Amino acid sequence: MWLGPEEVLVANALWVTERANPFFVLQRRRGHGKGGGLTGLLVGTLDVVLDSSARVAPYRILHQTQDSQVYWTVACGSSRKEITKHWEWLENNLLQTLSIFDTEEDITTFVKGKIHGIIAEENKNLQPQGDEDPGKFKEAELKMRKQFGMPEGEKLVNYYSCSYWKGRVPRQGWLYLTVNHLCFYSFLLGKEVSLVVQWVDVTRLEKNATLLFPESIRVDTRDQELFFSMFLNISETFKLMEQLANLAMRQLLDSEGFLEDKALPRPPRPHSNISALKRDLDARAKNECYCATFRLPGDERLDGHTGCTLWTPFNKLHIPGQMFISSNYICFASKEEDACHLIIPLREVTIVEKADSSSVLPSPLSISTKSKMTFLFANLKDRDFLVQRISDFLQKMPSKPPGNSRAGRKASIVDSAPESSPAPQEVSEQPASPTSPLGGLQGSHAQEAPTASQGLLKLFQRNTPMEDLGAKGAKEKMKEESWHIHFFEYGRGMCMYRTARTRELVLKGIPESLRGELWLLFSGAWNEMVTHPGYYAELVEKSTGKYSLATEEIERDLHRSMPEHPAFQNELGIAALRRVLTAYAFRNPTIGYCQAMNIVTSVLLLYGSEEEAFWLLVALCERMLPDYYNTRVVGALVDQGIFEELTRDFLPQLSEKMQDLGVIPSISLSWFLTLFLSVMPFESAAVIVDCFFYEGIKVILQVALAILDANMEQLLGCSDEGEAMTVLGRYLDNVVNKQSVSPPIPHLHALLTSGDDPPEEVDIFDLLKVSYEKFSSLRAEDIEQMRFKQRLKVIQSLEDTAKRSVVRAIPGDIGFSIEELEDLYMVFKAKQLASQYWGSSRPAAVRRDPSLPYLEQYRIDTNQFQELFASLTPWACGSHTSVLAGRMFRLLDENKDSLINFKEFVTGISRMYHGDLTEKLKVLYKLHLPPALSPEEAESALEATHYFTENSSSEASPLASDLDLFLPWEAQEALQQEEQEGAGNDIQEKRREEKGTSPPDYRHYLRMWAKEKEVQKETIKDLPKMNQEQFIELCKTLYNMFSEDPMEQDLYHAIATVASLLLRIGEVGRRFSAWSGRGESRDSAPEESEPPAPHPPQDVAQELQPPAAGDPQAKAGGDTHLGKAPQESQVVGEGGGGEGRGSPPQPLSDDETKDDMSMSSYSVVSTGSLQCEDLADDTVLVGGEAHSPVATTHSGGAVDTDWCISFEQILASILTESVLVNFFEKRVDIGLKIKDQRKVERQFSTSSDHEQSAVLG
Repeated sequence: MWLGPEEVLVANALWVTERANPFFVLQRRRGHGKGGGLTGLLVGTLDVVLDSSARVAPYRILHQTQDSQVYWTVACGSSRKEITKHWEWLENNLLQTLSIFDTEEDITTFVKGKIHGIIAEENKNLQPQGDEDPGKFKEAELKMRKQFGMPEGEKLVNYYSCSYWKGRVPRQGWLYLTVNHLCFYSFLLGKEVSLVVQWVDVTRLEKNATLLFPESIRVDTRDQELFFSMFLNISETFKLMEQLANLAMRQLLDSEGFLEDKALPRPPRPHSNISALKRDLDARAKNECYCATFRLPGDERLDGHTGCTLWTPFNKLHIPGQMFISSNYICFASKEEDACHLIIPLREVTIVEKADSSSVLPSPLSISTKSKMTFLFANLKDRDFLVQRISDFLQKMPSKPPGNSRAGRKASIVDSAPESSPAPQEVSEQPASPTSPLGGLQGSHAQEAPTASQGLLKLFQRNTPMEDLGAKGAKEKMKEESWHIHFFEYGRGMCMYRTARTRELVLKGIPESLRGELWLLFSGAWNEMVTHPGYYAELVEKSTGKYSLATEEIERDLHRSMPEHPAFQNELGIAALRRVLTAYAFRNPTIGYCQAMNIVTSVLLLYGSEEEAFWLLVALCERMLPDYYNTRVVGALVDQGIFEELTRDFLPQLSEKMQDLGVIPSISLSWFLTLFLSVMPFESAAVIVDCFFYEGIKVILQVALAILDANMEQLLGCSDEGEAMTVLGRYLDNVVNKQSVSPPIPHLHALLTSGDDPPEEVDIFDLLKVSYEKFSSLRAEDIEQMRFKQRLKVIQSLEDTAKRSVVRAIPGDIGFSIEELEDLYMVFKAKQLASQYWGSSRPAAVRRDPSLPYLEQYRIDTNQFQELFASLTPWACGSHTSVLAGRMFRLLDENKDSLINFKEFVTGISRMYHGDLTEKLKVLYKLHLPPALSPEEAESALEATHYFTENSSSEASPLASDLDLFLPWEAQEALQQEEQEGAGNDIQEKRREEKGTSPPDYRHYLRMWAKEKEVQKETIKDLPKMNQEQFIELCKTLYNMFSEDPMEQDLYHAIATVASLLLRIGEVGRRFSAWSGRGESRDSAPEESEPPAPHPPQDVAQELQPPAAGDPQAKAGGDTHLGKAPQESQVVGEGGGGEGRGSPPQPLSDDETKDDMSMSSYSVVSTGSLQCEDLADDTVLVGGEAHSPVATTHSGGAVDTDWCISFEQILASILTESVLVNFFEKRVDIGLKIKDQRKVERQFSTSSDHEQSAVLG
């Protein structure tokens, strides 16, 4: 690449001059290429250790003038080819011009100007591609691609200097972190270390410090443990590695989410030595943290943050913290964790103004909202810019912002569009502003369904006055009063100041009348509900009447959802639950429906309207409990892993016992997935849900630890899992909420008693208090860190399970060992994953769908199959390999969806490696018959039949399509069956289409696999016969297959002999059918009588001669005439076709045959078709007929349609040649080919030496 000219004072230190002219010098770095001795080793080591860019450019060109001592770099190159190109350009374009100048200064000025011009021109061309990475970084990316053989699509994120510990020896080098790989390169005193690890293979990633290794990063895969240390900034490096590994796990978990992740925002300004991707990932990490902290919608984008203070009127203080601004919200978080959190939606903002500065209050900013609240920020560094950003965002807000003058839940009446559900009834009972237009809107929708406007609890317990409940009622009244005082002091609705006081009130229990409102606020569901008016109603309308696997499961579970509660003992509650769950399954088909969602949703419906319950469910599934409810409950398994880890840390004496008993996996899933609602009395679990919506998963983990702690002695005495489950079950059944005002609901969780007195009742508030006292040291950031670590383990163990399941599904007679199958699976999976991150043009169908059965999750298309086939096949055919791969793909793709799964892939590979000679030849034979023949070949054959053939079967059934002539009988039978079932299937298909998109039904796969087992073993008699064109293609393949074999000449001679013999046999068969056809009626099917194969007469075809030893044409691949094959090909049915159209078949003499051949056979079988020169001169291949002049003018000739050959005849002929038998029976080790395929191609510095020798040669 051209470089901006820079001075070089010592031109010959560490460099060797290779070419020179009066104005330029081409130099090579010492130690690069062959030789170099000790100096070369030292220079190579210095380059790696000290200067990352030196190894990118082992060649350079300097500009110099005769009298000057100063040199200027003008170009560098990573290979001899690249630098030679630059050198030649300089010699051809500049040398003559430079000789004209008078002074050396003018020469140097001209050269510098010219080089700068070239660089500017190159940059101008690159700009539209968004190439904004600075020079130094771009150089490192080039080096990475060259060093590790990565394609253009692989982007470098960042690179770091560090040491890799090989044994006890640190190897100083460079660590390259790309989007899909971790790469390391080191070159020390002649010893080279090169590592490539895919992020999807990482099973463990952690930062640790031991006596052996100083502070280091450990990276584990299934095969190796790697340690890296001596980083300049280990935290930054580790954080980036975590993000990249997380992206890879996302790819394994959910390919659609991963593809969305790839679309990263582009930053406006580049910074030196930092890649755009690195900045994007940093921005994403901040954005995710921002959304999680303030429970904002996932699509919210953080614009920036700044330090400031916030005036808090409730305690008259200026609290220091950070202000965050995004497109729809202004948020504040205090430096002290519990001091104050604040969320101001921009839709609520009315005035933003700069107040007067003073020494007490520098740079203040006042923000007023519709709910008559004013927030005062101060100590803002760049206030003017901040105000400008906020006003820009405010201008982008909708012209009619949703929301009215009242804050919080009361806004929902006007926030929603008329078609959306109004707010719950209880709002009217709360203190409201006098302008609140509650009454009018309430009635219109209540007529539709009561649950559209209020929670089920209101509907089923409205007649119990609080006064009649005695002490419980008084307690509930006090709670309500406390919250109303809190609202008065701290504000109500989204803009409430959230402080330690708010948490105290939540821990004391939220009163039932406020529960729905506060759940919406604390979970962030309120924001999404207000900004999507009418969305839920639309979903309900769209999903009503639609059928899918999810709706079937929902129907099955509806009556199991809190059946003990009166609200779900009638159709009103059940119908509301059905609508919410179906709407969510329709919104998010990747989750659809998962067991446990019904229990959680039924509780949400008790305290809120349908629309509110829906948005709470969205917040729960998509933000608060990520990946919990997907098909593999990954999120719950991750948190189960965290729970095990926390048990080890907090309850070490119990941890080992729990592991031995195997209890944690059994309990944690039911506890976490249903938030204790399925294992605890409802009134008690509701209090835990209160805390969960405020604090997140931390509360669930704390309570789980407190439950184990409370039962430690009994658990330590348990002898098996059943006993431990009984202990915990009895304890949880007796966790009570003595303050609940609801009538007690019998808890239907298995009441486990062992004949003793029931255990003591435990108050839920006492349990919560203990959990906070003992385990409150848990922090959200720590949990996120642990989640990452556990996610790696969980997803990789799920991938291992998938691999084992797929390998088990492969039949035992496949021939490969379990280890080979597992290796092949990894190669197959890697190819499919690589297509996702490098093959942007791939069709969407190639994307992996984790909801499918394991065998169907990874599938590859024809391009990927061709790449794998080329590297794994034992039948290398040079340039003909891709044609053979395409045919093999069509043969394996039985369902014609242009994708094949692992089982089909292994079946195809196994046929080439295992089985006897007959089996291998059978595969080769099938590759030259439909359906392996390409559609183009079939099409040209279809055209040809209109001119040449009139198949008797088509006469018998005038409705049979022309395509029937070309299908083997199995396929025809299947087609007839499909036609019979057609009408019914069409109706079913239409119904399915009407019912919208839904995940595929597993029963379809069960039926498909059952059919596979029923397939009878195919015998050689079942194989259809081969026509002349197909036979020529087969010969072409064989010639290509032998071209790289050590026994090449012998094989050529043998195949020439066999081909000649078979051509004669086919000729005799043609004559026989012509004679027999004369006496038979035209209805009879010619395939019923198989012609015998007597000794052919010598004058029909002459012996094919083997190619001469030095004949280049014979050794060449079959690509020269490949293009012609489809146009000339002719595909016929099993019998080899019918008779000529319009003229009855006549007996032919040898002479007539010879005359006709001059026109027909040579026009089709071109000189190169069999890759043998002798064919052109004197070999007669076929005695064909020209059936009509129309045919001749249309295609320039015709292959004889009566000519055919059977598989038995080919097999018998090949068995006569021992060299061919040996070739096909030769064992090939697939292990070595897999190893080569799994290695990422790497180009080491030695590649330049090969180039050098090639240039010199």
